[in-house]
Amino acid sequence: MAETSHGPASFWTQADALLRKNLTFQKRNIKTNIRLISFPFILCLLLVLIQSLVNHELDKPENKCGCTCIDTNGDGKCEEVCGLEYSTLDQGSWCAIPKPPEWPPLLQVPAPEYRAVTSDVIPFSDLPNESCKRTGSCPVTLLFTGNNQSLGEILAGNMLTGSVILNSSTFPDSLANIVAGSESKPQYSNFLDPAFYSDLPIYNVQSQCTQNSTFSADVPILSFVRKQEIRCVQGLHLWRNSSSEINNELYKGYRKGNSERKINEILAAYDFLNTNRNNFNVSIWYNSTYKNDSGNVPIGLLRVPRSVNLASNAYLQYLQGPGMKIEFEFVKEMPKHESRLRLDFSSILGTLFFTWVIIQLFPVVLTALVYEKQQNLRIMMKMHGLGDGPYWMISYAYFLTVSLIYTLCFVIFGSVVGLKFFTLNDYSIQFVFYFIYINLQISLAFLAAAMFSNVKTATVIGYICVFGTGLLGGFLFQFFVEDTSFPRGWVVAMELFPGFSLYRGLYEFAQYAFNGNYLGTDGMHWGDLSDSKNGMREVMIIMVVEWLMVLFVAYYVDQILSSGSRKSPLFFLQSFRKKKGSSFRAPSLQRQGSKVFVQMEKPDVIQERERVEQLLLEPNSSHGIICDNLKKVYPGRDGNPEKFAVRGLSLALPRGECFGMLGPNGAGKTSFINMVSMLKES
Repeated sequence: MAETSHGPASFWTQADALLRKNLTFQKRNIKTNIRLISFPFILCLLLVLIQSLVNHELDKPENKCGCTCIDTNGDGKCEEVCGLEYSTLDQGSWCAIPKPPEWPPLLQVPAPEYRAVTSDVIPFSDLPNESCKRTGSCPVTLLFTGNNQSLGEILAGNMLTGSVILNSSTFPDSLANIVAGSESKPQYSNFLDPAFYSDLPIYNVQSQCTQNSTFSADVPILSFVRKQEIRCVQGLHLWRNSSSEINNELYKGYRKGNSERKINEILAAYDFLNTNRNNFNVSIWYNSTYKNDSGNVPIGLLRVPRSVNLASNAYLQYLQGPGMKIEFEFVKEMPKHESRLRLDFSSILGTLFFTWVIIQLFPVVLTALVYEKQQNLRIMMKMHGLGDGPYWMISYAYFLTVSLIYTLCFVIFGSVVGLKFFTLNDYSIQFVFYFIYINLQISLAFLAAAMFSNVKTATVIGYICVFGTGLLGGFLFQFFVEDTSFPRGWVVAMELFPGFSLYRGLYEFAQYAFNGNYLGTDGMHWGDLSDSKNGMREVMIIMVVEWLMVLFVAYYVDQILSSGSRKSPLFFLQSFRKKKGSSFRAPSLQRQGSKVFVQMEKPDVIQERERVEQLLLEPNSSHGIICDNLKKVYPGRDGNPEKFAVRGLSLALPRGECFGMLGPNGAGKTSFINMVSMLKES
């Protein structure tokens, strides 16, 4: 049936009217919009300021390779030359090292105050007496076990030799011929073992120390020569009946923090299992107490290689005699280019700050929707002919456009000021991530709007969610993500909360940007999403599924609670009931003269119209007001159809009767009274 000029507005006409209303609202709130967009801009500038201050501190001479000024051409003009030979020990790690220095492999020797002695918790009587700690003469202990004790004793004896004469002229190369070790902590990057530039001695582990076994030697380090003390320490090898006994002894003697309880540290422990002349099989315990706390230090930096070499040489000498051994001359790092200490604060602080930046759109959308509800704007628009379809399409598209512009400005601001968080990570991944999340956020705002009727309450709750999500993400959720022992299933369960999904995605961006800036590489690319340690793919899948589910639930709740006329929770079943024809009767048309009346379902309306028609045919003075098919029409504007303020009202009021009109806003009550008053005056 073709739409007449007096029929309801088309879908696109309704959509156009609502869009004009939203644009007018934005025009009136231009100052609020400027403040909203300026928040991420100011935050990015703040991060740039902090970064510049940090870089100024990091650019100090001690944090970069040493340089000097040399007159290379003899013209009195010096040229700055940088390199290891011009660097201090602190500066050396930042220099280009095309040929890293070599140093002898060392064992991790327990400090004198932590070496294993007899105690109440460890029942073994073959350990030295605790009195040795007062004199600093405690030996270091090696534990052994296996299926064949006699073979184990032989192998243990082969590991520690007697007195060895060190040649100071070939030092430190001659250290490779002894069982050397240090109590110093390994570094995260060992371009030179800290044992050779710390004030701690280097230990020579022997089966028995002599009086002349401790001395000092000149040790060449880079371009320096420093005195290094070589101190003998006795090695004590002890047999245990099983690996369980060794585990128990190591556990009871383990150092934890700064505990004052007795600590019994072991140099190393070996389980030779089923080793015999035809089979060499060994498990080695090593001491990781001294690993550097700045990160997860690889095994090679935990001074483990020498322990493996000792076991291999002991077995080889058992087979071939004491003169046979595998030379382990040195270890060294990989070559590297010159580097500088750089910390990207946008990556360190960005996860928390940028979570607040993105999620602050949630209370903005929420309060706009609740304002329409509080001011009955939605009901008024519905009475003026706005359907649910145009309302949802335009409102959703409007908030999505605003959110996209806001997020786009946020990324552009961060990129222009040079924040690595944005510039190193693939922009297409960032766009997809932000697009999915803001759709989920808008859907959540539509759903949450049904729970509020007051703008102030919605605003307070919305901003509590903003700051609460950021703080819980930074001080709770992030620890679970970084804890490899925490079940991954629980992390995924926590990511079902949309705020944590946002935080996890931003956390992945920050980690890739930080590592890329530190190592001089790129950030996250699409290929990285296949990495099992990268949580971006699972976060995107979770957000897409939640977006569709929340959007559906929000529309359903809106239909039964917030659409202006409450519906039954089973309203979607009404279409099936209508097919039965039991509760619906089509209206009939009656013609009288040139007028066409629609017979209404309500009998009182039909009865009133018939009474008016009868009074017009048989007039009398008993009625003060008689209205017959009274109408008031506003002409259409901006492509909108004509608007009926009063549509075909028929009414007869007897004299002396008290009459009242009831109806919702926009029903035409005031328009009718004004029309009657004007007719009365005329």
